Amino acid sequence: MAANVEIQNLPAPPHLAIRASDGVSVKKLVNTSLCDVPNFKKDDSKPSRILEFSSDGKMMAWCNSESINVFDFDSGRRLPSIPREKTNLLSFSPQNKYLVTWEPLIVKRDGPKEKDTLEIWEVETGNCVKGFCIKKRENSSLKWSEDEMICAKCVTNEVHFYEDGNFASFVNKLRLQGVSCIEIAPGPSPYKIAAYVRGTKAAPSYVRLYQYPNFDIPLANKSFFKAEKANILWNKKGTAALILTSTEVDHTGGSYYGEQSLQYISTNGDSNVVILPKKGPIYAIDWNPNSSQFCVVYGYMPAKATIFNLKCESVFDFGTGPRNAAYFNAHGSILCLAGFGNLRGNMEFWDVKRFKEINKLQASDATVFEWCPDGQHFMTATTSPRLREGNGYKIWHYNGNCVHEESVYELWQVSWQPRAEGVFPEVPITTPKNAQKPKAKVEAYRPPSARGTPVTTTKLHEIEPPENQKSRELSASALKNKKKREAKARSKKENESKETGSNMVVETPPAAAPVPATENDKKLRNLRKKLKQIEDLKGQKKAGKKLEKNQEDKINSEESVREELRKLELI
Repeated sequence: MAANVEIQNLPAPPHLAIRASDGVSVKKLVNTSLCDVPNFKKDDSKPSRILEFSSDGKMMAWCNSESINVFDFDSGRRLPSIPREKTNLLSFSPQNKYLVTWEPLIVKRDGPKEKDTLEIWEVETGNCVKGFCIKKRENSSLKWSEDEMICAKCVTNEVHFYEDGNFASFVNKLRLQGVSCIEIAPGPSPYKIAAYVRGTKAAPSYVRLYQYPNFDIPLANKSFFKAEKANILWNKKGTAALILTSTEVDHTGGSYYGEQSLQYISTNGDSNVVILPKKGPIYAIDWNPNSSQFCVVYGYMPAKATIFNLKCESVFDFGTGPRNAAYFNAHGSILCLAGFGNLRGNMEFWDVKRFKEINKLQASDATVFEWCPDGQHFMTATTSPRLREGNGYKIWHYNGNCVHEESVYELWQVSWQPRAEGVFPEVPITTPKNAQKPKAKVEAYRPPSARGTPVTTTKLHEIEPPENQKSRELSASALKNKKKREAKARSKKENESKETGSNMVVETPPAAAPVPATENDKKLRNLRKKLKQIEDLKGQKKAGKKLEKNQEDKINSEESVREELRKLELI
């Protein structure tokens, strides 16, 4: 089903790669329908294990359980295939010169105990340049600089650096006891390296920033405790990084899933802890492409979402809601806050510059969300094996129009073809006329016996509104209080006029000093209070409410209370 909506002002829309049980196909969106891409023939020979685009989208590689195939979109041809059947990971080097593959190590009884599982291939020729025996999947990635001049690989207590495509021997090494993770910052030379070292019982964990190849003096250092694992996320400019730390077990007993924290570090030497006001897990972190802000979704459900600046100060608080994901579009102008997985698929779209909500949509059972490189459209999909029923994908505009929808029997992967920065110009954001409006509040049913009695409500979760709505609520509340004060003053003035006459001027005598309450006054006050409670209970009983025994006894004591009150009033 497709809506009558045309995509305008799009210079050659990016392609959509689809990997399913019936093979690998690539399609392009023309108006409201998907068309086959010229020169790309669908590969339906065997089910594909994996599919990956290059960072600029010019090339695509996939493994169809027989070999690794590479397609060049610029020339429209397939490059030499690579004879690897069990490849589990694929990645292109930044300039598309090399393709890195990894497959699990399978040791046969009569075969060698070790073999190359991580291999580097020349894309144009299909020749293997270098191989390493890497047994664990988490250690199977190589790190590259954007110009491919350096390539880094972690080994035990060291990081080896290869230069200019020479993998025969490493040129430099960074030695750190316990180093387990590194990330090379985006950007040109001089290159920035972030290295994570897991702590021991006697020493904390830490991340250090270096300028390659000067490893003697770090640019910055950030140490922290309770960090068994760490993910390092550089911003697009390569000037700062976020460090998401986690432990397997929360020793305080506060969470079944361990503890998490978020640290900040920059190449100018600054470091900080990102203070998150609400306790709970950190679900998502996303850098704005402008590299000056980042969004964090955190806290026990309903989760909070906040945008921070480079000083780790809150810029805008989106309040709480059913969400566990955050996605900036390619221009950083729209932020999508969504709740997928065990949530209902609610999506909120926000104008980041004005911090104004644009639209609210829902994609039930979605397991995939991905922005189109044009910054206006996005794709949601339901894929296997996460969900085996209702597989398919939808292409939307942020204004809520469904551009294309297609069901697929067994869908494994859907991905937009990436495009280089600047291919799609930023388009002004418009708020749709048909944006979802808040529904009118429907009162809950009350039985006849409960009608006319005070309403008591219990909230399971306290929902916090966004920051701009909080200010509006405060101003409305202040206005309401002001009206109350004015009405009270007006009523008091009218009463005084009635008592003294409109033309009389009465001098107000000075206020007398307060007389301390006697024991008799205290008893009178308590008895009157008890009589008021009895009257309330009698009203509830008349309305049909069943009272407790002590409440019935209180009603029965009314005569004795009145008698005691009369005696005290005569004193």
